[in-house]
Amino acid sequence: QVQMVESGGGLVQAGDSLTLSCTAGAPSVGGLGWFRQAPGKDREFIAAISWSGGRSYYADSVEGRFTISKDATKSTMYLQMNSLKPEDTGVYYCAGRRSFGALVDNEYDYWGQGTQVTVSS
Repeated sequence: QVQMVESGGGLVQAGDSLTLSCTAGAPSVGGLGWFRQAPGKDREFIAAISWSGGRSYYADSVEGRFTISKDATKSTMYLQMNSLKPEDTGVYYCAGRRSFGALVDNEYDYWGQGTQVTVSS
């Protein structure tokens, strides 16, 4: 079982920045992603990155504001979030799977417990 552990959530104001971290507990993970779930809404894809290469994808809603990155030496993935908006509020989850390229949550095998991000207006 791969353990995924997120950290870094909090309460910020609109326009602020926040960085989330996710530690993946096993090197068998080839693709990682960030998802979020707003109150009363389905979980949605935010960004994905390949563990071994430099490929990444972003949802249109965060393109240009969020940056996904990784530090393989620390087995850690990051989500740098800039220019935060109230609609970015939600529980953010990191997820892992064997290969890169999945943009939907049911294609990921490993999940963290989630970290709350709240953006006030």
